[in-house]
Amino acid sequence: MIQRGIATFGLDRGNCPRWLFERMVKLGTQIIEMIVREYGTQEFVKRIADPVWFQTLGTVLAFDWNSSGLTTILTAALKEAIRGKEKSLGLFICGGKGKASRKTPKEIENGGNTLGLSAYKVDNLIYNSRMSAKVDSCLIQDGFQIYHHSFFFTKDGTWSVVQQGMNTVYQAARRYHWSSDNIKDLVCQPHSGIISQIKVPTLNLVAKESQTTQKISTELVQGSFKSLMKDIEILKRHSDELSQVFSFRFKDIQFTFLNLEDKEFSTHPVLEENFFQNVYLKKILYRLCEHKPKNYESLVAQAGVGPKTIRALSLVSEVIYGAKPSYEDPARYSFAHGGKDRTPYPIDKKIYDSTIEFFTQVVNKMRLGYYDKNRIILRLIKK
Repeated sequence: MIQRGIATFGLDRGNCPRWLFERMVKLGTQIIEMIVREYGTQEFVKRIADPVWFQTLGTVLAFDWNSSGLTTILTAALKEAIRGKEKSLGLFICGGKGKASRKTPKEIENGGNTLGLSAYKVDNLIYNSRMSAKVDSCLIQDGFQIYHHSFFFTKDGTWSVVQQGMNTVYQAARRYHWSSDNIKDLVCQPHSGIISQIKVPTLNLVAKESQTTQKISTELVQGSFKSLMKDIEILKRHSDELSQVFSFRFKDIQFTFLNLEDKEFSTHPVLEENFFQNVYLKKILYRLCEHKPKNYESLVAQAGVGPKTIRALSLVSEVIYGAKPSYEDPARYSFAHGGKDRTPYPIDKKIYDSTIEFFTQVVNKMRLGYYDKNRIILRLIKK
């Protein structure tokens, strides 16, 4: 069973040697083909959404087990492994690190056309890709900036997302996993995930405990802009006296706690910033009040809505209306060939090439229609 959560790893500044990446692609090709032939393309995409399985696959392909590079290099290797075979496999891998992530919508469109998907299905895949990125950057405000986004999808519309954010203060990266198979609501606990080495102060608006905050935030922009600005003015008048005693600094981030005794709410940590004189924020709030989104997902999906807009609405929802969101960090706390940095031990190229040859023979036997699963399992154990 996949546990909900997030994976956190140390930032890795090293590069993947060409000789290693080429082997990762070769072995990745054999593993993908074996899983697809034995279990189907949908099963492979579902496994990608399991952070433990994803991490294990990375270590099997011999990248550093606990580094940020495992995510970026592994997805790049898998993408290269299926290049030219996407249509026959019924599988596409889009996006990647940095600039490559911004190409995701176009790559989904091209892949969907190759697979003969309807325009509606393609648009839906693009929407889910964009929303997953927006949710992780706006609704989970944990100080990790998203810099990698990969979108896996099949011809039947099954999809998974693997994206990663970095925090230079902690020198850590955090990986976020999504699976269409277990998502009922894009803005309420949508992740499938694991592992974290650290806990950080977080405004977690995808938690079930934040549903009242979501509801009030939506109602605020469904009303009049004038009424919303009156609420903000109340905060403006009292913000200094409320936060004066309860400000503190954590690493390089300034947090301000607003605390009024004997009220429905207790605390609201927000980044110390001026919500009250931000002209752009007012324009976004005005646009939202004009649009009147039907629900919180629609609110988040609106162009221009970012972390600051979400924080401002959350602040008003709690301090004025007593809707306290969750501040619980959703994070949760195997080697094969070694690692590129010689951790936990140096890679043995001979053994690596032997593994590639073994899986190549297995896949060839599967193509011919005969192989003994038990013998394969026993040989893997002996190896």
